[in-house]
Amino acid sequence: QVQLVESGGGLVQPGGSLRLSCTASGSFLSIAGMGWHRQAPGKQRELVAGIAIGGSTDYADSAKGRFTISLDSAKNTVYLQMSSLKPEDTAVYYCKALIHENWAKMNDYWGQGTQVTVSS
Repeated sequence: QVQLVESGGGLVQPGGSLRLSCTASGSFLSIAGMGWHRQAPGKQRELVAGIAIGGSTDYADSAKGRFTISLDSAKNTVYLQMSSLKPEDTAVYYCKALIHENWAKMNDYWGQGTQVTVSS
């Protein structure tokens, strides 16, 4: 069984920074990639940023130039460094991991979510 544990959310003023962390634990073969999604009230969940185990990254247009995703494969941990935060970044941020459970099975897993609120 795989678990994702997130941390780092909170309240920050506009223009401020936050770093989110998400660690995968449990019994699995390897991680193929990890990423962050977010869901604001009344809106659909959307991709913020993703990173493959080889290092390739993908960002939503709203995140480009402000957010940086990184992966520490030794710690099975993905980070999202968020800077120049705006009120419209307010949302619950969810970690997602694409995991090889064994040589024949791959699944995606979600964290429980962490609240990010950008407000003065």
